[in-house]
Amino acid sequence: MKVALVCKSDTTGGAAVVTFRLMNALRRKGVDARMIVVEKLSDSPWVIEAASARRAKIPFIIERLRIFLKNGFRKDTIFKIDTCTDGLPINKIPFVRQADVICLNWINQGMLSTRNIRMLAGLGSHLVWTMHDMWNMTGICHHAGYCREYISPDGECKRCPLLKGAMTRKTLAHHTWTRKRKMYSGCRFHFVAVSRWLADCARNSTLMDNARISVIPNAFPLLMNEMPKPITNKRIIFGAARIDDPIKGHDTLIEATKILAEKFPERAKEIELVTFGSLKNPDALANVGIRHTHLGRISPDEIKDVYQSGSVVVSSSEWETLPGTLIEGQAWGCVPVALDHGGQSDIIDHLATGYLVPWSDDMKKNALGIAEGIIWGFDNRERIMAAMQQSVISKFSEDAVAEAYIRLFKSFD
Repeated sequence: MKVALVCKSDTTGGAAVVTFRLMNALRRKGVDARMIVVEKLSDSPWVIEAASARRAKIPFIIERLRIFLKNGFRKDTIFKIDTCTDGLPINKIPFVRQADVICLNWINQGMLSTRNIRMLAGLGSHLVWTMHDMWNMTGICHHAGYCREYISPDGECKRCPLLKGAMTRKTLAHHTWTRKRKMYSGCRFHFVAVSRWLADCARNSTLMDNARISVIPNAFPLLMNEMPKPITNKRIIFGAARIDDPIKGHDTLIEATKILAEKFPERAKEIELVTFGSLKNPDALANVGIRHTHLGRISPDEIKDVYQSGSVVVSSSEWETLPGTLIEGQAWGCVPVALDHGGQSDIIDHLATGYLVPWSDDMKKNALGIAEGIIWGFDNRERIMAAMQQSVISKFSEDAVAEAYIRLFKSFD
């Protein structure tokens, strides 16, 4: 079986990293899987460049210029929007033409246009599209946030909050929504959502309400040969590519640390918050209410040691598709504590493998729930350790995920 995994990069970005893992896991299972990318940074012989670096820049620049011009020269949203108007003819690549299955992943920012995708459909291969965010079900955004245009029967993304000025029927968002609808009706896709929450969002959307959707999570390289050792410290781990990205809810985390200091003063003296990732605003974590260490950006080789030094891993994100920090932390000995607002429930079985905080529009209620969850995590870590590890292995190991994709591919025969 030949499988072409299409993604903009092989190592840059979350979708690229998990797709690269999937390719290697499939190959270990005997599948001839190869990645087709615009940006090749690894030395893997199984990663094929879609075009030269110079050729690949052309559709990227043209598409960004189109967005910039049509959105009133706004810089703040230029990389929050994708329109799929320009791309590369990867249907001409020999391995793509030979593939039994073409699996699209993150294909935006000038990699593929809707026309390029229709060309792939014309090859006669089975088409799978793995959704790593919400872009497939919206007009132009990757995360709808609190916007409900994508599920409104009469909305169809006509009033996009990312666009400037009066939102008419001919807005960039609605025009892209319409092109997607035509593409979906003309191509037979099988979509894969990386969490049940994402699948439900797609099924509730006006764009994908009739789509065929399976749920298969992302794969994680979890090599766990022994149980994590008991630790005496009370350390909370919190990480993100950019910690002060508003979507990550760092204000909620800070509020939770203040509640720890106020509600559990004696215990708070023993607790340390350890954060990792970049900060756009150096003062974003200045008001943390407990002892705090910021590690900055860390390498993949360091991340396991960071988790193994902690007891609890927290996600305070407003919404997440499938937060990898919770999976990694859980695998390496941290009790996951998170707001139940996305794919977190695919990872955490409340009070059995972690702590889920019911979502509220009130940030202080969310922060209180996280603070209480942290205390629960410290008190129950040893008791639930075995259950946490077994849950991660059965759901998120590379072998388990590769086998799920192989079953899906074979179902097409």
